[in-house]
Amino acid sequence: MKSKTDTSANALAHDPAAAQALAELQLRDASVRVTQARVSVMAALLGARSAVSHQDIQDKLVDMDRVTLYRALDCLTEAGLAHKIASDDRIFRYNAGTGAEHHDHGNHGGHQHAHGHAQHQHGHFKCTRCARVFCLDGSGEAGFLESVLPSSGKRQTTAAQLQTALQKSLGKGFRSHEIELTIKGWCADCADE
Repeated sequence: MKSKTDTSANALAHDPAAAQALAELQLRDASVRVTQARVSVMAALLGARSAVSHQDIQDKLVDMDRVTLYRALDCLTEAGLAHKIASDDRIFRYNAGTGAEHHDHGNHGGHQHAHGHAQHQHGHFKCTRCARVFCLDGSGEAGFLESVLPSSGKRQTTAAQLQTALQKSLGKGFRSHEIELTIKGWCADCADE
């Protein structure tokens, strides 16, 4: 039996009403005007197990025109509710972030964009067989990057830890402004083939 509070992508993919309700709640929490297009796109992202392309969403939301879809994706990205992932195949993919970052509008280990929202900075895993992209946010207490970075004993953001590591490696004066980490390999589905 599924819990009402189960907001995993798998559960939301099988419960469109729950995905729509969570999408609307996240839009309201982020002070974004609630429209049916934004709710539908956000619900599609919440129900996706991996990052999806514009075309993937278009295939799912067949009644929505491409321009409306692009505008909704841009709005969700700017609001920090979704993030846009650049890939080496030159196709942007989109993913909803974790629930915690939607309810806390502070800095999440990234730096602030000019419009005041935190840049989503974490790692990704890209399957070289099926081209799906998975976020390495982690579902436990620490995300992927936090779990592999050495602890300095003091509480630092992921971005600060990476900046320290960068300066240790390359020397003082080097300053990061964006972090991209992609691990390539085979996803669980493709590794079983």
